[in-house]
Amino acid sequence: MGIVVVAVAGVFGAAWAWLATGVLVASGVGWLGWVVLREGKPDSVTSMGSSIRPIALGLIRRREQILVFEGRDDVKGETYYRPLGGGVEFGERSDDALVREFREELDASIVVKERLGVLENVYAYRGNPGHEIAFVYEAEFVDAGLYARDEMKILDDPATARWVDLQDFRNGSKILYPAGLTELLLSE
Repeated sequence: MGIVVVAVAGVFGAAWAWLATGVLVASGVGWLGWVVLREGKPDSVTSMGSSIRPIALGLIRRREQILVFEGRDDVKGETYYRPLGGGVEFGERSDDALVREFREELDASIVVKERLGVLENVYAYRGNPGHEIAFVYEAEFVDAGLYARDEMKILDDPATARWVDLQDFRNGSKILYPAGLTELLLSE
């Protein structure tokens, strides 16, 4: 009967497995299910890497340029650019996540403006699949002096943020991620 508990835990999660354990114990089968639950098995779906990650990205402009970081995917052999931002934590609003991310990445305060759109990005990075829902916002630095800097070191990553001409993304000479962001900018 312990197999039943393992199956319940793997398919429905630990809460249902506890219920199954209670039924098994009440029916006199024993505590085998309890031992299985104590091991803290990962959720079967998450362990296969198929979770969707919500992110918030800030589009900060300097004339006809946007602030991005440069990344490299050696598996694809491509250099790409992406606005700054990051993951939305459970219970956190996407605009609040963006403010937090800019504080963590650049130690900079921003004002979040209009939400430009929401993009779904299904991709592969370094050969690994990924899936994001990206909330894209216009944003501005509180400290106007940051617009004068050509580059800014990202504090929690070895990358550097820099200003890149929008025309480079529009004409295809540089790649802007997430997918669909260039088209969103063209529709403005």
